[in-house]
Amino acid sequence: MIRHLKKLTLALCLILAPTLAQALDWQALSPAEQEVLKPFKEKWDSFPPQRQENLQRGAQRWASLSPEEQAMVRSRFKRWNKLPPEKRRQLLRRFEQFRKLPPEQRARIRKRLAWFKNLPPERRKALRKRWEAMTPAQRQQFIERQRHLPPRPPR
Repeated sequence: MIRHLKKLTLALCLILAPTLAQALDWQALSPAEQEVLKPFKEKWDSFPPQRQENLQRGAQRWASLSPEEQAMVRSRFKRWNKLPPEKRRQLLRRFEQFRKLPPEQRARIRKRLAWFKNLPPERRKALRKRWEAMTPAQRQQFIERQRHLPPRPPR
């Protein structure tokens, strides 16, 4: 019995050793990264190595943003936090669907969004109203037709 327990303990140590070895020590972070990640300092050692790496990459991206970009991110984060949980889940699902699309389809969607954002506000409002008046079947038909059209030239 004790021999089996020792073997099990040894096996667990061997399995977990690479994971533990990859953990990122708080002191290994740069002062700028530590500043951004300060809210996580107390829990840092309890995070899995993958989460530590993701947070570090996020802190590095944050440091690379201009003050204007940081202000925009803060504003978006505040809006996100005000959303009801179901709306957040819905948006996350849609984002995951978008990420699974082929690159050319994602590029086309980004291009159409840029086109839409550049429209005058009254034109955007009219298009939204028209979209909302469509049935789900009509919306699907419209999407299918758009897929087969060549991209619109810029105006």
